[in-house]
Amino acid sequence: MTRLAAQVVDALVARGLSVAVAESLTGGLVQASLVDVPGASRTLRGGVVAYAPEVKEELLGVDGGLLAHRGAVDPEVALEMARGVAALVHADLGLATTGVAGPGPQDGHPPGTVFVAAVLGAHEEVRGLELAGDRGQVRAAARDAALELALAVVTARTGPGGTSAVGGALGQV
Repeated sequence: MTRLAAQVVDALVARGLSVAVAESLTGGLVQASLVDVPGASRTLRGGVVAYAPEVKEELLGVDGGLLAHRGAVDPEVALEMARGVAALVHADLGLATTGVAGPGPQDGHPPGTVFVAAVLGAHEEVRGLELAGDRGQVRAAARDAALELALAVVTARTGPGGTSAVGGALGQV
């Protein structure tokens, strides 16, 4: 269990919120980290490992034209994944990861190019990252970035039914 995952679970439970996760390059690491926290069942609704573009499109509702035009490594794809998984399992918070773990490039992006997204009600935020390291290090850092984003979005919320004090952003972290 990571301390960060425990903080996310505690923040969600304290606010009466549920979470769902859509993962590509992290392949379930975000969900596994949340499940490792005792009491995660009070907040984690479920998730999808959507590695293939057609799974992103067919299961999560990511626009096929967007995938064909920009590829899966894209900030809007991350947002659509987060929206889609929240809708699919009826969760308050949708989290998503997409990117290139390596060893080679994908869709013209070098290894370490990652996007994490969170959607909570009308608040949507995506962060672009350029991560260093081998495949395992990139995946672990992407997991941590998704959990950090979740914590920031959830703790910015004033409470159940409240509004977020954090604006949507696309940038480097």
